[in-house]
Amino acid sequence: MGNEKQDYKVADISLADWGRKEIVIAQSEMPALMKLRERYAAENPLEGAKILGCIHMTIQTAVLIETLTSLGAEVRWSGCNIFSTQDHAAAAIAKSGVPVFAWKGQSEEEFDWCIEQTILKDGEPWEANMILDDGGDLTAMAHDKYPQILEKIHGITEETTTGVVRLQEMINQNKLKVPAINVNDSVTKSKNDNKYGTRHSLNDGIKRGTDMFLAGRKALVIGYGDVGKGSTQSLKQEGMIVRVSEIDP
Repeated sequence: MGNEKQDYKVADISLADWGRKEIVIAQSEMPALMKLRERYAAENPLEGAKILGCIHMTIQTAVLIETLTSLGAEVRWSGCNIFSTQDHAAAAIAKSGVPVFAWKGQSEEEFDWCIEQTILKDGEPWEANMILDDGGDLTAMAHDKYPQILEKIHGITEETTTGVVRLQEMINQNKLKVPAINVNDSVTKSKNDNKYGTRHSLNDGIKRGTDMFLAGRKALVIGYGDVGKGSTQSLKQEGMIVRVSEIDP
């Protein structure tokens, strides 16, 4: 037991119990995923799926990961942003047995290392057959550094505008070697998460990060797509004076 290799890296595994409590709370706010578990867990519809994930390692993502595993998938995970990981969420997932490589406050080198550890198992490329990406970093590393894993990849899902732009560039350069789905522009993502999720979270994030009183301050929102609309509403409801700039109205 003492020589067993640790197939994860998180900030502090002792945070797992705290993370588990918040995961349970989040489950009550994510009824669609919980209904999928209830309806299909006995059938193991994802048996044989080997998923590489690179999405913000938050409590909500933890619910997604455990939904995938409860339906039969094998998963390896890393965070897609150096600052967005919730360390207690990562610890809870690591303790559950899922290989996860994520902690808040990574350097760029650590960020790349974590993505690489997602791809590798015991030092060798894992035989994955699906990629769930946010921002395109995992997709890029798979193509540039480990192209051999692409032979068994059935497809890629990309969650953000940034990642979709990178995919379009790869298509234009004839570099994208596997099918990819643009999740970002789906109705459920663009019209719900992009607008209403941003409206809920932007003002909260600013206040948590700066502890500033926002009413009466001036804000400029650059871009008026769905995220821009949600951002404008979020700041306006705080009493801010908001202006919008858009190059393509």
